[in-house]
Amino acid sequence: MNDVVSPANIAASLTEHWSPRVVGEVDDAYIKVAKVKGTLAWHSHEHEDELFLVLSGHLRIEMEDRTVELGQGEMFIVPKGVRHNPVADDECEIMLIERKSTLHTGDVVVEATRSVDEQLRPV
Repeated sequence: MNDVVSPANIAASLTEHWSPRVVGEVDDAYIKVAKVKGTLAWHSHEHEDELFLVLSGHLRIEMEDRTVELGQGEMFIVPKGVRHNPVADDECEIMLIERKSTLHTGDVVVEATRSVDEQLRPV
């Protein structure tokens, strides 16, 4: 992946919600984009932090002790082990930075859960 890419353009071209796609990698981390709408699932990543950056729209990240609201250009890092539930009331495009070992929905499996192989599919 040594090409110039536009994460915003790739995210905008996606047709499935909550189906991240890998657009790059840095050392042991994947750079992913996704188009999201609605609720994903309450979950946690026991050993990995997860960075959310909003490319367009608005994302709410619910956690047991608080909720953060993110607008375009804003980011938040969910610390490892923290249960969280990302929610987008309207369609939203995001970029994620996660270790390659991070499971999409962490410790739970739901209909929207995507394997790493699915996330590596060409866009």
